[in-house]
Formats: sequence, C-alpha cells, structure tokens
Amino acid sequence: MIKLTFPFTKEKILALKVGDEVLISGVVFTGRDAVHKYLHEGGKLPAGVSLKDGIIYHCGPVMMKQPDGSWKCTAAGPTTSIREEPYQGQIIHDFGVRGVIGKGGMGDRTMEACKENGCVYLHAVGGAAQVLAECVKKVRNVYFAAEFGAPEAIWELEIEDFPAVVTIDAHGNSLHKVILARSTAALEERL
Repeated sequence: MIKLTFPFTKEKILALKVGDEVLISGVVFTGRDAVHKYLHEGGKLPAGVSLKDGIIYHCGPVMMKQPDGSWKCTAAGPTTSIREEPYQGQIIHDFGVRGVIGKGGMGDRTMEACKENGCVYLHAVGGAAQVLAECVKKVRNVYFAAEFGAPEAIWELEIEDFPAVVTIDAHGNSLHKVILARSTAALEERL
C-alpha cells in the first residue's frame, strides 16, 4: 500500500500507476451532481475553499449532528462516477484537482484531463459505506447544504488511511479499458 498524504502534489500523483493501492490521508471535499454542474457552469467555490492539489470524492455522506454542533460521518461510500463525466474534465483543469475518488470509473474526457493535468481516478469499494466512514476523522465544514441539500453539499473531510485503487493514472492508462477489452475478448471466445 502506498501512503498518499495531503497536499496531493503533482509529483506524488505522477508517481502513481494503474493498479496501485493507496491509503489516502488529509483533507478531501465531497462533490456530486449538483456541485459538478454548478462549477462547470461557472459557479464559484466558497471563500477559503480550494481544490488545488486536492481530491474530490464522489460521495453523498450520511451525517449526524452531534450535541456540541459538530458533525459525525456515519456512512461515506462512493457514488457512481460516470454521472460526472460531462463536467469532470473541465473541473480537473479549472480547479487544479489532483485526484477524484468514486466507483465504476470515468470516460475518455476525464482520462484525457487526468493525463493533461496530472490527476488520477481512485476507485473506492462500493457497499462499504460504514467501514469507509471510519476513515473520516473529522468533518471540518459543509458548504452549499442549503442550496443543494445534505447529500449534494460539499463536505470538507479529514480522512486517514482511506483505501482506494488507482484505476486511471496521470499517464493515460485506464484499468477500466483494460478490463473491458479482456472481458469483450473472453465473451467473443465463448460465443
């Protein structure tokens, strides 16, 4: 396992390759459909929020408000990433994003943006939302909750040893394409 810690610099990202298993620690920001569409259409990030050398996590976490006013993350599983394909490449470019966590992979535009900008796509295990929530050590803030609702808001999370696999690297390689080609060939063989 490779330890990947914030800030997620271009040098750290370029050292990763498809198939690498990583444990991510540091600050990440969640973002789903509403946030991606908003940023793609020219929306601005809240004051003090920067995605430069950062990671966007395709996640709508389940949060519980604590008696002291803080938040506790009780579920933090990845959501299907391909929904963000129309927006992700531009957001990687415009905001200096170095990593995207999700599940299911992304398309050619995102893969090209990763190659051009020094970014990786990191696949997290679906169906393990409560286990992944244990990696969330602190909820630092929430943005756009009133505008987009809690699942679609930007949650600023401190994570520790969050497990993921690099499935699109910054060199133009995609594990998703390799598996699709192998599966297609195996299917054709059997038909």
